[in-house]
Amino acid sequence: MAERSDPPFRADHVGSLLRPAALTQARAARERGELTAEALTRVEDDAIREAVHRQEDLGFKLATDGEFRRREWHMDFIRQFANVRSVPSQIKVRFHTTEGDTEVAPPGLRIEGRLSRPHPIFVDHFKFVQSVTRVTAKQTIPSPTILHFRGGRAAVDRAAYPDMDAFFADLARVYSEEIKDMAAAGCRYLQIDETNFAYLCDPALREQVRQNIGEDPDQLTHTYARLLNAAIADRPADMKVCIHICRGNNQSAWLAEGGYDPVAEVLFNEVKVDGFFLEYDTARAGDFKPLRFMPRGPLVVLGLVSSKVPQLETNASIRRRIEEAARIVPLDQLALSPQCGFSSTIEGNKVTADDQWAKLKQVVDVAHDVWG
Repeated sequence: MAERSDPPFRADHVGSLLRPAALTQARAARERGELTAEALTRVEDDAIREAVHRQEDLGFKLATDGEFRRREWHMDFIRQFANVRSVPSQIKVRFHTTEGDTEVAPPGLRIEGRLSRPHPIFVDHFKFVQSVTRVTAKQTIPSPTILHFRGGRAAVDRAAYPDMDAFFADLARVYSEEIKDMAAAGCRYLQIDETNFAYLCDPALREQVRQNIGEDPDQLTHTYARLLNAAIADRPADMKVCIHICRGNNQSAWLAEGGYDPVAEVLFNEVKVDGFFLEYDTARAGDFKPLRFMPRGPLVVLGLVSSKVPQLETNASIRRRIEEAARIVPLDQLALSPQCGFSSTIEGNKVTADDQWAKLKQVVDVAHDVWG
């Protein structure tokens, strides 16, 4: 089968990597006021160079910065927009682990005025990776849907936005500005990390959407599809944009459970991206049947390797699951990755660095076996 020269690639990964000890120690020292911002940047640079070269050595055609300059996958980005403030959450959610459940209230968001982007946010992050890699530099950003889902209409200032259509238009615009600057810097592989389509797969979370933010979950999928499309509408024709659908990834815990059935038809047909990174590491993601709604064209990147547990899947079991998916979507429209990143927050999942690199090597090896 022909090798892919454009992203997404047959062997791919979601982006975040476990933070090296030297980096977490330097960040803690910075927070205590014992290290300058410039010194922290130098530590970040060194850690990113090493991570990029490790990805290249494993055989990946892409490299990310591991999200090493962030504490969390999303808030470091979202809080950079003007008039966005963290507030106590209106929604309590239950994170699940193999040891049991924990109820938490994730940070809420309030929009206190008209949205704007005072400065580029992750553009320099991308430029650095591009400068130190010989493969395709991949940049990840959180989905714009987060700025609505965490509070809905009640969290958006009515004086600034009496009409929610104007809010969604401004939200798409500020994202578009960042994406245009990414493109101007040379970015041709962008991944949008999207949790809320996954949350709308979970019956309990769908009910919370009805009760707490006053939205119809079915209608919200169309609203979010339009928002995502507007945010990426002005990207260059040669920029590949993918979306990663995540059920939550915090220190090996997850939030949402349920197959893609409630959102699949809208997600796969109305969101106009070049690839879908789909979690399929356990039964909580359901079966492959919703892939019947996938049109011809976008690549389906199957997240069959768990980033949450240290145990390696067997190569044979991964190949069997790829063959199962290929009964619904043609094999040449499929690819392989871990189901999520390894460190969506600075703490990281409950795996070691050796576990992480072994799993990433497995992705490369299995992809080579399956697609050549």
